[in-house]
Amino acid sequence: ENLPPTRDNDVKVQVRACALSWIDTKLLSEIKLEKELLPVGREISGVVLEVGRKVTFFQPDDEVVGILPLDSEESGLCEVVLVHEHYLVRKPEKVCWVEAAGTVRDGVRAYTALHYLSHVSPGKTVLVMDGGSPFGTIAIQLAQHRGAKVISTACSLEDKQYLERLRLPVARVIDVSNGKIDVAESCLEETGGLGVDIVLDAGVKLYNTEDESASKSQLLPHKHDIITLLGVGGHWITTEKNLQLDPPDSHSLFLKGATVSFLNDEIWNLSNVQQGKYLYILLMIPILEDIMEKLSSSIFRPQLDEPIPLYEAKVSMEIVQKNQARKRQVIQF
Repeated sequence: ENLPPTRDNDVKVQVRACALSWIDTKLLSEIKLEKELLPVGREISGVVLEVGRKVTFFQPDDEVVGILPLDSEESGLCEVVLVHEHYLVRKPEKVCWVEAAGTVRDGVRAYTALHYLSHVSPGKTVLVMDGGSPFGTIAIQLAQHRGAKVISTACSLEDKQYLERLRLPVARVIDVSNGKIDVAESCLEETGGLGVDIVLDAGVKLYNTEDESASKSQLLPHKHDIITLLGVGGHWITTEKNLQLDPPDSHSLFLKGATVSFLNDEIWNLSNVQQGKYLYILLMIPILEDIMEKLSSSIFRPQLDEPIPLYEAKVSMEIVQKNQARKRQVIQF
């Protein structure tokens, strides 16, 4: 309600679908963006209603998809939003609203991890932890499309069956749900003892503490396991923001010439304003366009829940924020 006038580079979008993603309140606090009320829903798809006078990429009635910036004052859970044109790309006609909004964020994370941080290429072996998650699914499909051999872990029997039914089969699915399978041993066996080239984790166990829940300690590998299964010159892409490496860990990585990179999908937004905008235009727009192209050609087949009506958004967001959603939650207008 009461939208401000459309500025020169703004695009007014009628939202058709909005995906819900976990909000990192600690990160927002660290960069001084935390507020009492935070806008929810940043991945949107919709139809252009109006464009500012300096907008060159879009015109009314274009179908678009994009990600609202980290400092956006607006929620994607609105019928109409104003977005700077640089945060949007055209949506292919063949891609539905829900798939477009539900895939764009996981696509950006997968590209950041496998393209910019680890340079996946044909012949490489990639281990994707928790491959049955929405992000894991897209990461597997991108790695396979680039010609890599993929190994994945499954956190439940349902995930294992899902991964085994993928159009391009995963080389090996390691079921860790009972806590008895040694992931490092399985990976070394699959690679003839050479180890994997790229590991994309879903969190790691830093210590053997007894206060961790049994389910959590079962599903997360220990950091030593990941270091053990890395091959020479390997890349470990971690989502564990508080990762601590002891001197023996560093020495093992040194002997292998391996690297550790941190996967933060907000890096495109966290540079200073001018550089961040420059990075976004040069890097993000081609990424978003490529994600949509792969959706259109069915290279990406996302892991989405059934579309959710707007009146159930609050309950769905609570589930997402508690990390209890196993499929991507998308609100459909």
